[in-house]
Amino acid sequence: MSADPAEPVYRNPVLDADWSDPDVIRVGDDFYLTASSFGRVPGLPLLHSRDLVNWTLVGHALQRLEPESEFAAPRHDCGVWAPSLRHHDGRFWIFWGDPDRGVFQVNAPEIRGPWTRPHLVKAGKGLIDPCPLWDDETGEAYLVHAWAKSRSGVKNRLTGHRMHPHGTELLDEGKVIVDGDRIPGWFTLEGPKLYRHDGWFWIFAPAGGVETGWQGAFRSRAFFGPYEEKVVLEQKDTDVNGPHQGGWVRTPSGEDWFLHFQQRGAYGRVVHLQPMRWGGGGGTSRSSEAESGGGWPVIGDDGAPVAEHRRPDLPPQPPAAPATDDDFPGGRPGRQWQWTANPRDGWATHHSADGLRLTCVRTPDAHDLRALPNVLTQRLPGTPCTVEVDLRLDDGEPGARAGLAVLGDAYSWIGLQRGPDGTVRLVHRFAETAADQERDAAPARPAPGGRARLRVDIDAGARCRFSYDTGNTGDTANTADTGDGAGQGGFRPSGQVFAATPWRWVGALLGLVALAPTGQGHAGTATFTQFRIRIQEKRADR
Repeated sequence: MSADPAEPVYRNPVLDADWSDPDVIRVGDDFYLTASSFGRVPGLPLLHSRDLVNWTLVGHALQRLEPESEFAAPRHDCGVWAPSLRHHDGRFWIFWGDPDRGVFQVNAPEIRGPWTRPHLVKAGKGLIDPCPLWDDETGEAYLVHAWAKSRSGVKNRLTGHRMHPHGTELLDEGKVIVDGDRIPGWFTLEGPKLYRHDGWFWIFAPAGGVETGWQGAFRSRAFFGPYEEKVVLEQKDTDVNGPHQGGWVRTPSGEDWFLHFQQRGAYGRVVHLQPMRWGGGGGTSRSSEAESGGGWPVIGDDGAPVAEHRRPDLPPQPPAAPATDDDFPGGRPGRQWQWTANPRDGWATHHSADGLRLTCVRTPDAHDLRALPNVLTQRLPGTPCTVEVDLRLDDGEPGARAGLAVLGDAYSWIGLQRGPDGTVRLVHRFAETAADQERDAAPARPAPGGRARLRVDIDAGARCRFSYDTGNTGDTANTADTGDGAGQGGFRPSGQVFAATPWRWVGALLGLVALAPTGQGHAGTATFTQFRIRIQEKRADR
């Protein structure tokens, strides 16, 4: 949700959608943020802001996932985990962990690229959440990472390495520098971000799990330790569960701020901005406050997340937010869209007019959208909203279909399908989490002209109500003309309310899809136009 610069305060979350595991830096007067993209393509989103409150999506650093053959089919919870963004020696650097392959790195002279191809810095299973540090005081470079127990059998510890200053290789086998098992009450230590401040090495790292945990800080005079720790942000009596995993940034005037995520079910991991200062006491060391170089970070309201706060001392900026609406000029989707796997030629056709023209891709998985690589997705807004799109099912074979989906471990979609007799009907289907194929959510209905405007109203708790307008004035039941020119008949409800569900690590997604059963030859095309998301004023679950 964009923020009005005329207001003296901002309200959290500043990014009210699934921008998971954020990291942030400042270069001059500009702030940049990246986030996890898991198995979606393009990956490594790049966001820009001038005030830490209003953000826009300016591109992606990763155009295809590698190795390409492993991401030819959806791997929704794999791929790019918890990246770290840094600026060093005139270049932007992003390090991330692929839990199945190891630590990767890309870099570029400008935030918009060109970005290098992924380089494998350290191979291995379970290596996640890497963060580099180039130490300007000594000229040395370091890297810290966490562990995924699902791949390595190890968790709750951070491993440190010396790194070559060119950022392409590590110089040792690594050493455990923080062992969470040795800290009473700490578990699932992960997501480290590494800094140098006032003569100390600092690691900001969360623990306790994404829904119930806390944000910790660790410090040591030497990179390899020993480190002392302190909890610096936790839920306390707020409704921000498990404030978790983010980055520290300093403004040109010297203000300190911390961005982190909050896990919110089907909405994924939304991003909060917290004020931060230095000076807190505590920790597990016996050092004096004078030796500590300014004390510990104090985040939020004395360690509790803030719901609203005075805006950062930065020049006012116009309201902005990552794009959602799209007219698909020239047949090209906007930056906000990602495929569920590496895309192939022919899925979308470029042309001279507006509208997204998708090929009805033949697939043996037509019964399960979760298995399809050719679903074009964007993030589900964290605020109640209405999603609409126009759909036309063009020339095609029987069984060809296309529609608008709310996609997760369970999913539901509404759209058009061509029957054996060539007629097009409005269909609405869903699949439960444990089901291996979809079922009808409502009876099929005629769609004259092979066209419909599709709608999903998403209320608090990500409860989705599907409806449609085929422009058929003969069906007057349950009509409500919206006055928006969508059709003379108005929108009609379809099926029961569907509660959106996340994937394991990813929030629910909005999706556009065109497909057909297996067979020979071209199965037809579908054209989507005027994709719109209208945000309601009332915020979800707030």
